[in-house]
Amino acid sequence: MYGAPCVEKLSAEQKERVEALRARGRGVCLAVVRVGDDPASEVYVRNKKNACQRLGIESREIHLPGSVSQAEVEECLDKLGADPDVDGILLQLPLPRGLDDKAALTHIPAAKDADGFRSENCGTLICGGEGTLPCTPRGILYMLKHYGVALEGKHAVVIGRSAIVGKPAALMLLGENCTVTVCHSKTADLKEHTRRADILVAAVGKAGFVTGDMVKDGCVIVDVGINRTPEGLRGDVDAVSVGDKAAFITPVPGGVGKLTVAMLMENVIELAERRTGLTEA
Repeated sequence: MYGAPCVEKLSAEQKERVEALRARGRGVCLAVVRVGDDPASEVYVRNKKNACQRLGIESREIHLPGSVSQAEVEECLDKLGADPDVDGILLQLPLPRGLDDKAALTHIPAAKDADGFRSENCGTLICGGEGTLPCTPRGILYMLKHYGVALEGKHAVVIGRSAIVGKPAALMLLGENCTVTVCHSKTADLKEHTRRADILVAAVGKAGFVTGDMVKDGCVIVDVGINRTPEGLRGDVDAVSVGDKAAFITPVPGGVGKLTVAMLMENVIELAERRTGLTEA
């Protein structure tokens, strides 16, 4: 399951929606706040800026020095939250040591939360209703549906329980009527669970963690991991050993990562549409 065909389809639809908003006299604006000089964060922010440019979305980057105080970060977010021209706000994580990312995120209004990390938006995954969904889990669901993977009644196993990927992915799969098992570092006999998976989502952060003896024939594997190794980027799944068993597998690179940025664009456009009254909040 390659990400590029999904992004191509999404981009065409997103461009039309941005143009429709422009025809109503308003653009779409994403503000990204980056703190410090982390090289990986710089790359991620550049990729987001390029995606905005391709779709005609205004991209504002606010780069604060690593020596900035917690109060200064929060003041920056407060100003963006009050700016009527800004539709979505993203705080690039991780923050430098000494800064509290959870406290900072509370200064992004839920109605401008492009990443879907605010508690109000996370709550919609449990309680239902309209909200902004986390980008990577949303991309996983989009990719599975794009490739025609049946979800209802299937057993989905998620390895990893982070608030960014694992937990929301499990809830979203549950919302598609999957039977969901969440595994983590304290799970006893991990293989017993993964071998029963019709759909396996690996979000561990360890290169080659999932091997062929951990999966059953015909399973669908979504590899969320992006691990830098001496051999280059590797996922959480050992693609060689699972290759003959999986019906579908996402490559690394070229898989879920492409959908993460595309879903950020989707979120920002949706936020703009809600503020314009084209969709209901």
